[in-house]
Amino acid sequence: MTHISTADTASTTSAAAGADASRAPKERLISVDVARAVAVFAMFAAHIGPPAEPEGAGHLLVAFDGRAPAVFTLIAGLSLTLSRGGTRPGPKPAGAWRGTLVRCAVLAALGLALTELRSGIAVILTFFALYFLAAEPLARLGTRALTAVAAVSVVLGPVLSYVLGPYFGYRVVGRGRYPGFEAVTSWSGFTDALDTLLLSGAYPWLTYFPYVVVGMALGRIADLRRPGVGGRLIGWGALITLAGHGLSALAMGPGGGREALLRAIAQSHAYAVNAPDPVQAVLARQAGAIPSTSWAWLLVDGPYSQTPFETVANIGASLLLIGLAVAACRSGVVSALLRPLAVVGTMGLSVYAVHVIARAELHPHHGWPALGAFCGVSLVACAVWAFVFRRTPLRRGPLEWALHVMMPKPSGRGAR
Repeated sequence: MTHISTADTASTTSAAAGADASRAPKERLISVDVARAVAVFAMFAAHIGPPAEPEGAGHLLVAFDGRAPAVFTLIAGLSLTLSRGGTRPGPKPAGAWRGTLVRCAVLAALGLALTELRSGIAVILTFFALYFLAAEPLARLGTRALTAVAAVSVVLGPVLSYVLGPYFGYRVVGRGRYPGFEAVTSWSGFTDALDTLLLSGAYPWLTYFPYVVVGMALGRIADLRRPGVGGRLIGWGALITLAGHGLSALAMGPGGGREALLRAIAQSHAYAVNAPDPVQAVLARQAGAIPSTSWAWLLVDGPYSQTPFETVANIGASLLLIGLAVAACRSGVVSALLRPLAVVGTMGLSVYAVHVIARAELHPHHGWPALGAFCGVSLVACAVWAFVFRRTPLRRGPLEWALHVMMPKPSGRGAR
């Protein structure tokens, strides 16, 4: 799970907001970096922390369970839009496609390399390469068209995943994979990688790209610099999260969804019939993705299930987190206190890569001590790095700087 630290800029849409923007028209939005950093720590919790159980502090882990990749991916789309002018998009930057291809190639190569470390983490970087590639044509759409595509994709992606599964041999099992170097060493490896990236992987394009499109649309319709936007995002985020989980609960309970799933499990998933929770036992075999044995699977909302209801709930949680960060950063004092967290957010790619390497080499014991250590070291290391290289382009972070150096210089408004 990761996010690429792109320029987070936005233009104002009214004279009321113009004063804030005019003072620092090209400054990063600290609030977005703070939200990204929280997603970084949620990622640590998933990979290094204790089991997400509803006991004590474990309630916080339950709340974030399965949401980190969704938040990262949505913020990726948001940052893509902000880097091109936000609510007032400028002309297409010169060399946009060339820059996108370079970014995608670097992310894919890095993702494949990190996968080969066998850290036990489902590395998302190669999936991100595909997301960015697919996002480039959508960046040219108008706001209404982009918003419509976002809304449709939330439902269409999971439905297509369900429908196409049996045609590719995934009716009952087989999802949740992620590609390695075999993707570039043989033709069969390449075709398998395409299958993984598009349909059967841990973060397939069909069910995770909607987060990118929603993030892109959010950047068009919400000027994060305007007063009151944080509060509105909090309200809408809470409402959407409740809608996703609440509608799923109604569909699974009074709607008869669970009974339909139990019948499907008895017919197609015999291994799970006697499990304490047969539904969760099946999902565990799918790395969260749903099998194609009953349409009722599309009604669940569990972590990583990649259904419309889970997607809606994760979008709501993402908006809630971004809204909280935006509202908090309206205060100069709070913004200053959150700056160390924001620094982690600016180096999301580097922090992600280092944490994969550390997991592979150190084999930390999962629990609160390991989680605290990873978070604490990240805060300190990023702060030290930013201070030491504060007057150089390296302040972006080592991998962020390397990626920036390889990118062609854009020329559109909002580019940086």
